[in-house]
Amino acid sequence: MTQISDILNFNKNFVEKKEYEAYLTSRFPDKKMIIITCMDTRLVELLPKAMNFKNGDVKIIKNAGAIISQPFGSVMRSVMVALYELDADEVVVVGHYECGMASLNADKMINSIKERGVSDEVLSTLENSGIKLTKWLRGFDNVEEGVIQTVELIKRHPLLPPNIPVHGMIIDPATGALELVSDGYVENKATL
Repeated sequence: MTQISDILNFNKNFVEKKEYEAYLTSRFPDKKMIIITCMDTRLVELLPKAMNFKNGDVKIIKNAGAIISQPFGSVMRSVMVALYELDADEVVVVGHYECGMASLNADKMINSIKERGVSDEVLSTLENSGIKLTKWLRGFDNVEEGVIQTVELIKRHPLLPPNIPVHGMIIDPATGALELVSDGYVENKATL
């Protein structure tokens, strides 16, 4: 049996028993909030529980490090869709301690890419096309700086509706304890 076979067998039983009914909700977030967080496996269930969210409460966008590096990339597009089409009106960036992006070594990763079969020719073509892999694969020096940089990128985005609170938090991946590092309510009052 493969993992995909296991998933499909489980899913068939899940649907037949109508276990999905416990998760029925609309596509609109009940708490009108967008969470941008890391794809770390420790946060899959911990983060929603630690923040008191259930299915249907929020839009959760996950990527490596909870970082938005491109103001017009797919993560920011998802934020805009949630704000303009899905009735969200608040954004929270949640980084976490012990994040792999804090220790990401671009050169080591490029060596790993090569070891797994991507040729030097492909890497050279990318570099010659203007894609600087060492910059693209760069993480951050510490989690608080990473969260604050992403919060600032969102707040400065030209398409962000006025007065949308953008918060920054850090979660402990062991305990779920949250630390507020950027309070979007306070910052919004200062600009009013």
